[in-house]
Amino acid sequence: MTKIALITGASSGIGAATARALAKSNYRLILCGRRAERLDALAMELSAITETTTLLFDVRKSKDVFEQIGSLPDAWKAIDVLVNSAGNAHGLATFQEGNIDDWDAMIDGNVKGLLYVSRAIVPGMVERKSGHIVNLSSVAGKYTYPGGLVYCASKKAVEAISEGMRLDLTQHGIRVTNVAPGAVETEFSLVRFKGDSERAKKTYEGYTPLYAEDIASAIAYAVTAPAHVNLTDMLIYPSAQAAPGMIYKKG
Repeated sequence: MTKIALITGASSGIGAATARALAKSNYRLILCGRRAERLDALAMELSAITETTTLLFDVRKSKDVFEQIGSLPDAWKAIDVLVNSAGNAHGLATFQEGNIDDWDAMIDGNVKGLLYVSRAIVPGMVERKSGHIVNLSSVAGKYTYPGGLVYCASKKAVEAISEGMRLDLTQHGIRVTNVAPGAVETEFSLVRFKGDSERAKKTYEGYTPLYAEDIASAIAYAVTAPAHVNLTDMLIYPSAQAAPGMIYKKG
């Protein structure tokens, strides 16, 4: 029977790339996000190779999360793989200059949203004694960098959640993979810098960054590994990066 994967943040970036990668691995896909037009376009694109459905919700709103996931028809309820890709970074400021709305957006999206979606899906995995959860952390979850205090804290929370999930769920036949990308060229910097495209572009100049497809390939590898194999923690840098803030650029 074809497996089912639910992907949050599927309307762009790593989420969309993961959907494409898993479609090629013959997964049926539940594409989740906030932007209906993008989700519909992706669903139409992938419908040529796999079966898809979409759910429109903001992971930060627990009521919507549970209602939308609960509305899935019976044929879509037995979710085999959950990819928690939705997340955000807002601003790059010192603690004393930080914007509280930005803090709320990052904590609510990166931490609480991941918990809400997982809580809606994991009981079914426990009941079936099978499943795989992939949480998108970041190098920021492993090393704190200047200006990233709250974003780094939110991703450190993802690291702790991944570890805690593994402790609780391994006994139920559920694998948990934590993926921590370094510099990936997506809409990440455009969102962080609040639409300043020039500043966002400079983030990736002078070297070859990771692309969303690189992370999607790693996720696909993890979830298609043999059942006795669990890739628990994947830190992925572009070859020019040695640490957060330490990227060797040409010129």
